[in-house]
Amino acid sequence: MGITDTFRITGTALSAQSIHMDVIARNMASAQLVSGSEQSAYRARRPEFAAMLNNSFRTLGGPGPLIGGRETAGVKVKRYTESSAPVERKHMPESPLADEQGYIYLSNVNVVEEMAYMMQASRAYQSNLEVMNTAKQLMLRTLNMGNR
Repeated sequence: MGITDTFRITGTALSAQSIHMDVIARNMASAQLVSGSEQSAYRARRPEFAAMLNNSFRTLGGPGPLIGGRETAGVKVKRYTESSAPVERKHMPESPLADEQGYIYLSNVNVVEEMAYMMQASRAYQSNLEVMNTAKQLMLRTLNMGNR
C-alpha cells in the first residue's frame, strides 16, 4: 500500500460522508411532511457504511472489491435503512389529507438528532480532508528531498 492509496481510500471516505450529509439534508427537508396514512409517512433514512478491503487486508484469499478495474480499500455505502421510530399522529379533521378518523401523520424525523448527525458527518469529512492534506504534504516533502 503506497501513499497514493491513501488518496484513494480517503476519497472513498469523503464520498461516503458527502452522501451521509446529503441524506441528512433530505431528512431535514422532509421533517414537516404530512401524510394521510402511517404507511406513507416519511421516515428518516440512514446510510449504512461497509469496509472495502484489498489484498493487504484479506485473510480468506477471495477476490477483493474492484473500482475502475482495480482492487481498492476504503468505505462504501452498503445500504440505506429507515428509522423505526414511531410516526406522530395528529388529529386534524379539517386537513384534506386526513384519514377517515380525521388524523394526519407526520414524519418521524427528529431535527435535533439530524443536527447531531450533521455535525458528526461534517467533522468526519474535515478529518478526512486533513488526512489528505497531510499525505499531500508528505509526498511533496519526499519529492523535494531530491532537490537538495
